[in-house]
Amino acid sequence: MEPKPFEKVLVANRGEIAIRICRAVQEEGLRAVAVYETPDLESRHIRVADEAIWIGPGPRKDYLDIDRIIWAAKVSGCGAVHPGYGFLAENPEFPRACEEEGLVFIGPPSSVVRDLGDKTVARALAEAAGVPVIPGSGVLAEGEAGLAAARAFADRFGYPVMLKAAAGGGGRGIRRIDSARDLEEQIALAEGEARSAFGDGRLYVEKGLLRPRHVEVQILADAFGKTLHLGTRNCSIQRRHQKLVEVAPGMVGEDVERRICEAALVLARKAGYRNAGTVEFLVDADGSFYFLEINTRLQVEHTVTEITTGIDIVRRQIRLARGQPLDIEQEQVFCRGCAIEMRINAEDPRQDFAPESGKTVSVYLSPGGPGIRLDGFVYQGYTIPAEYDSLLVKLTVYGFTWREATSRLARALRNFVIVGPKTTIPFYRKLVEEKEFQRGEFDTGYLDRHPELFEYRLEEREEARLAKLLAEIHHRKYNPFAL
Repeated sequence: MEPKPFEKVLVANRGEIAIRICRAVQEEGLRAVAVYETPDLESRHIRVADEAIWIGPGPRKDYLDIDRIIWAAKVSGCGAVHPGYGFLAENPEFPRACEEEGLVFIGPPSSVVRDLGDKTVARALAEAAGVPVIPGSGVLAEGEAGLAAARAFADRFGYPVMLKAAAGGGGRGIRRIDSARDLEEQIALAEGEARSAFGDGRLYVEKGLLRPRHVEVQILADAFGKTLHLGTRNCSIQRRHQKLVEVAPGMVGEDVERRICEAALVLARKAGYRNAGTVEFLVDADGSFYFLEINTRLQVEHTVTEITTGIDIVRRQIRLARGQPLDIEQEQVFCRGCAIEMRINAEDPRQDFAPESGKTVSVYLSPGGPGIRLDGFVYQGYTIPAEYDSLLVKLTVYGFTWREATSRLARALRNFVIVGPKTTIPFYRKLVEEKEFQRGEFDTGYLDRHPELFEYRLEEREEARLAKLLAEIHHRKYNPFAL
């Protein structure tokens, strides 16, 4: 079926990713329409868009309300919807509703989102395509039967095992199990957590790899049979299975990278994939790799791929949704240099990354210079809503070599000042000086091996004190500290 033409795009998200998508929409010569809940009344994504639609008091529920998003698209005259990333982007009912209402969904078809969103279905697809998968149990029955099956699996393959939500995504719904007692204690809690987060309490078990690297492949696919990859990313530095630092390329060596990319393309073609997506793998110490999942949406970390390849992924998403063929060939895609992205969150790393919501940013001084990209929505005077994710800005740096990238990153972090909430910046300043990181040697157990990274002192720098003074003078219209 021929896609319908459109001139306006509803951006069904908030914060930095909404701004990123609005810019791409506008660069394509289209109009961007933002949506917002009441707590986001002062968010920058509203001002970047060409129009903004209030969708309700929130918090969170209206952003995730498919009927409200469809209504906003209709009332604003949009012909297409871009979901960004997050829960709504992973809900197969959303693209299905768009299709039924005659709206173009900027992403894969609803059937693909449905099938690949179920990790057990995606695993079966990978097996059928000949892509290696980690040994897994299949979906567990509820109650004692499921616990017995999980115990039998662990007895066969040994601990640790990973207990996972079948409908999970974004690092959520995953628990490491180290003993039979741990399994018995965690399985009911995991089922309730999965049901609360995804509306689906089904679980399965996988063999646990001890020190794997988390490597993913960015793919693009059009409606004319062309599917290509944009290289790899390494997302191994994580806390609670959620990514903190992302790197391109994947740093696994040319041979492993080539084989992983080939496997990703085989799987994407087998799935009948369309638009942009990410195929994720775990790479063991010996170079063997295993399929993990397919994310059927834009990734937070897409910036590092854009910087190293020069390809704008979001603009390609829009063109693919308009029915245009991919305008690049695989042999034109190559990764030059290294890029590193760090998520600057309003969190206190020393308190288990506790959120710092509700606080006002009194000073915001961002770094600049060669090789620096910032994707954010925070500004001086902005009060961080308590209702949403703690991400403030993504800092992405580029260098021709890993050493150049890390030294540039260290300089950018030294120059980055946010006063008001505690942030992850001082934690990253210490991380970037750590020897393993400087050598590019990290896996999913990196933070567990380096508790010393959380032992840092907060120091208020001279420029921060000066900026606070200037902000106070501007607010009061006089210098309160003058003699």
